[in-house]
Amino acid sequence: MQRITSATAADLFDIVATRRIEHAAAATLPSHTLMQRAGLAVARLAMALAPHARTIWIACGPGNNGGDGFEAAAQLQRRGFQPTVTFVGDENRLPPDAKASLQRALDAGVIFAPQPPAAYELAIDALLGIGSTRPPAGVMAEWLRQMHAGGQPVLSVDLPSGLNADTGVWHAAHPAADTSACVTFLTLKPGLFTAQGRDAAGTVWFDDLGCSSKAEPPVARLAGAPTNRPRSHASHKGSYGDVAVIGGAPGMAGAALLAGSAALHAGAGRVFVGLLDPSAAPVDLAQPELMLRDANTLDLTGMTAVCGCGAGTAVRAVLPRVLATAAALVLDADALNAIAADSGLQTQLASRARRGKPTVITPHPLEAARLLNCTAVDIQADRLAAARQLASRYGVVAVLKGSGTVIADGSGAPPVLNATGNARLATAGTGDVLAGMIGAALAAQNPAFEAAHEAVWRHGRIADTWPASAPPLTAGALARQAPR
Repeated sequence: MQRITSATAADLFDIVATRRIEHAAAATLPSHTLMQRAGLAVARLAMALAPHARTIWIACGPGNNGGDGFEAAAQLQRRGFQPTVTFVGDENRLPPDAKASLQRALDAGVIFAPQPPAAYELAIDALLGIGSTRPPAGVMAEWLRQMHAGGQPVLSVDLPSGLNADTGVWHAAHPAADTSACVTFLTLKPGLFTAQGRDAAGTVWFDDLGCSSKAEPPVARLAGAPTNRPRSHASHKGSYGDVAVIGGAPGMAGAALLAGSAALHAGAGRVFVGLLDPSAAPVDLAQPELMLRDANTLDLTGMTAVCGCGAGTAVRAVLPRVLATAAALVLDADALNAIAADSGLQTQLASRARRGKPTVITPHPLEAARLLNCTAVDIQADRLAAARQLASRYGVVAVLKGSGTVIADGSGAPPVLNATGNARLATAGTGDVLAGMIGAALAAQNPAFEAAHEAVWRHGRIADTWPASAPPLTAGALARQAPR
């Protein structure tokens, strides 16, 4: 069994592939083997999570997920724990393996009760797995509500009940417990790592049950931590490229300065900030390393441009030149909104790929919806598909921001789901910082996909390692922490 962390590199598989892997394995093993292995894995993790528990509540559903719960109950009972099982379903309609595990639990002396125990030290959610197509309802929904409001750890079997394994959409009317964990079997599923999946699952553990997934192509992947590349002593500022940040319309200069600060601290050799406010000061006294310019005077032919941060509607006038001339380009915020509203700019953007000019776009769900002419709800309903569509339509590397940021390109390779970051990033300006960090990585001549992944991972990692005793993480502090 493996604990999945932000440093884990692994392939992710959808429901269809997981079913094929399960059926192939079952065909070569004695009947009931996979369920016994899964139940034992649940029991072992339960004992690790709550080694001193007296009572463990296991809520079992009507399918094989419930069978895993029955099997775990039998294993726990034999090891001196006191599991109490609540079962919603019809014993006569259980799948064969689940029925066998139910009998094993009864034979072991497990207590079956019509209602959850009044007190328990761990709850196990074995209600619904990857076969679920409808939100939990009735008694099942009430048990889940009690679990997640009970103040005790919750361990989900394979998936949190109601979570879509492919998309991360969670059909739950309650927040996840702070002490949630999930042990998933056979494959890692993308829904555990994006949309509501990270909140629903908590800490993810993986057990392949001794089965190989090599015959199946992944639909996405966790890329793990990027490689640290030490800088050569015999280098200079020209070795790490120039970044030109274009943005900062009247009243919004701070966004462009944040992006510039992030690019500088992330290692760009030189950073120019082309402000779109004609009345802007000629120097930022707090960051004199940033070279402030009139955006119209910047020669972008040898630069990486970061365009759109705090740019307002003023960006529309400069976008045609930026799209035509920037050697490499990061498009964020108002630049994306302008492109979404202008078919001519969309054509220009798509033509950059044909000219071999790398481009990264960094939309949040609403900006992505504008670019794809749909709603933010549509985007969040299938974040992987949305990121792939953005990348394909515009010939870019698409960074779809949010919990479990998705990074996709148009090559047909599996997108990357990023596993760093937390709610400390839910504050104004952190997106500008990310744009600047990607700009620095591009300026250093990294391929666009690698530059985007590296910056997104490091951006989230800063939030993950921010000391609890420190002041709240602001965008300015985040920018200054951007690692070289």
